[in-house]
Amino acid sequence: MSIPLRAVDVIRRKRDGGVLSAQEIDFFVQGASSGTGWTDYQLSALLMAIFLRGMSEEETIRLTQAMAASGTRLEWSDLPGPVVDKHSTGGVGDKTSLILAPLAAACGVYVPMMSGRGLGHTGGTLDKLESIPGFQVCWEIDAIRQLVRNNRLAMVGPTPAMVPADRTLYALRDVTATVESLPLITASILSKKLAEGIQGLVLDVKCGQGAFMKTRVEAEALARSLRDVGTAAGLRLAVLLTAMDAPLGRCIGNALEVREAIATLRGEGPEDITELSLHLAAWMLVLGGITASVDAARHWVERALRSGEGLEVFRRCVAAQGGDPRVVDDPSHLPQAPHITTLQADRPGIVAALDAELIGLATMRLGAGRAHKDEAIDHAVGVVCRVHPGEKVTPGQALLEVHYRDANRLYAAWPLLQQAVVLSEYPPPSLPNQPLLLATWS
Repeated sequence: MSIPLRAVDVIRRKRDGGVLSAQEIDFFVQGASSGTGWTDYQLSALLMAIFLRGMSEEETIRLTQAMAASGTRLEWSDLPGPVVDKHSTGGVGDKTSLILAPLAAACGVYVPMMSGRGLGHTGGTLDKLESIPGFQVCWEIDAIRQLVRNNRLAMVGPTPAMVPADRTLYALRDVTATVESLPLITASILSKKLAEGIQGLVLDVKCGQGAFMKTRVEAEALARSLRDVGTAAGLRLAVLLTAMDAPLGRCIGNALEVREAIATLRGEGPEDITELSLHLAAWMLVLGGITASVDAARHWVERALRSGEGLEVFRRCVAAQGGDPRVVDDPSHLPQAPHITTLQADRPGIVAALDAELIGLATMRLGAGRAHKDEAIDHAVGVVCRVHPGEKVTPGQALLEVHYRDANRLYAAWPLLQQAVVLSEYPPPSLPNQPLLLATWS
């Protein structure tokens, strides 16, 4: 006769540095998804034990698979093409999802892109999409399947039926200082992607001042964990390490970033965001088996950009999800802040640094981001970078263009913006975000 598992025994084992069995991990995940046998304080205790003691690769694989299986999983066997998604660990001005997903879909890949909301100084794809008037990101599973089948693309949030264990554990990690745990980060990211039922996944792991992982060592550790666990769980993966010291593109803030994404799909976007979007989309084609090499895939994606096919897929996606498709041709239909001011250079010099984290924090203070998950955001406010590192400036030249609604919020953000732009007599030894691509594992 087997002895029933108890939460306290599982906590004790991990607290003492032991390895959890598959049965114990399944018991923990079941408790997180249904509350059976576990209280919130016991779940939190095990999260802290994992944070302090870590997990083996085998434990992390089991945790990932158990979390993915804790709810409904999508299935796409009836689709006539490959199903591939992309995930970024988050950066300032990172609107690549809005660009690469339509481009990949235009090339024959089906993209059920399930994204998240912004928290802290990095923006969320769902918040950007909701700046489009009428755009709906919350859909039931059958409706998501229909959107993908009809348009080869859906950009939505995870449904309550999918990965309920992660929803509970993520909320507890956020309030118990256990977010920065490699196995917990890995399981959280990959469990949601496994539940999507995708065949391939491109992972963009950001590295630098504006990223969650500040150092190359930290970012590479996460990249390898995601690669090893994802591969063991049956996903075809490409993991890219990309730079995030200066903001990507020029716009930071939800409606401003949608405007820049549309410009990029028109072939009029900044070089850095265009290059990264094309490269990530090319890898989606490779993982989907559309082409055998990244170079060949790149030609396909560039053609979809030049021809406007990617822009048309984005237009259809907006319309299908209840949004106003007029924004594609006339971005003035997007929310606009009532006031604009500029931070100007007080002396001549060269832009030595443009601190992505400080600019991201400043946009939060303007109202574009949130410190807590239930906090409302202002889709119209944000910052436009009028200069990039390495550029020469003259006194009175606009460095940052600030779109704001509330003078008190502008007052709170201004000191951060002043610190974010560093002027020097000499050019920086290397330009931030150049090259964007630091490493690739596949």
